[in-house]
Amino acid sequence: MKIGIESNILRHYLQNVYFITGTAYAGKSTMAAMLAEKYGMIHCGENYHDRYASVIATPDRQPGLCYFSTMKDWQEFVNRTPEEYERWIIQTSGEAAEFEIVELIRLSQNGKVIADTNIPLDILREISDYHHVAVMLSPQAMSVEMFFERDDPDKKFLLEQIRQAENPQKTLANFKACIAKLNSRERYDEYANSGFYTILRETADVDTRAETLDALARHFRLTDD
Repeated sequence: MKIGIESNILRHYLQNVYFITGTAYAGKSTMAAMLAEKYGMIHCGENYHDRYASVIATPDRQPGLCYFSTMKDWQEFVNRTPEEYERWIIQTSGEAAEFEIVELIRLSQNGKVIADTNIPLDILREISDYHHVAVMLSPQAMSVEMFFERDDPDKKFLLEQIRQAENPQKTLANFKACIAKLNSRERYDEYANSGFYTILRETADVDTRAETLDALARHFRLTDD
């Protein structure tokens, strides 16, 4: 029997948790880190749940999270169709949400937590409220064009795998299509119309970190201003 926990119980135990979600390259990771530093919050960065999921997850119960241990090789990963990639991301987000919730309950007993999360919106509506969730959005073009521009070891590794493909240009184009699919207009609109507080990053050319930090702090009621 699968154990279910009512949402009002989870809301109570997660009342010290603040969530930032949204599309790629909207500034979620940066804002989570800055809020944690300024307001003395416990910082749960991207994939914070992985240290437990990687040990506990099993292919029969969490096939999405276990994909990297069951896939044939990295060429299989970088050559999946956009539809396959999107389905995997959605599946993995749902599986990871269970690990995230348990970990957040544990951590939040010691203070306020800021989480850079991929917990699905329908779950966030159940376990949290308006002033504990913020959605950050960026244009689709930004997420695709800037994907490999960050000084990120994971991104560099993926780019190297793409370069080793039989047809690197075709594989790169396909992988960018996967990123575009994941940041499609449909998904963008789902976030934009979620009912949660939303911030749009329109360009990467202007540094709006200070203004965005202040706006999020006011929204989360971390400041008296």
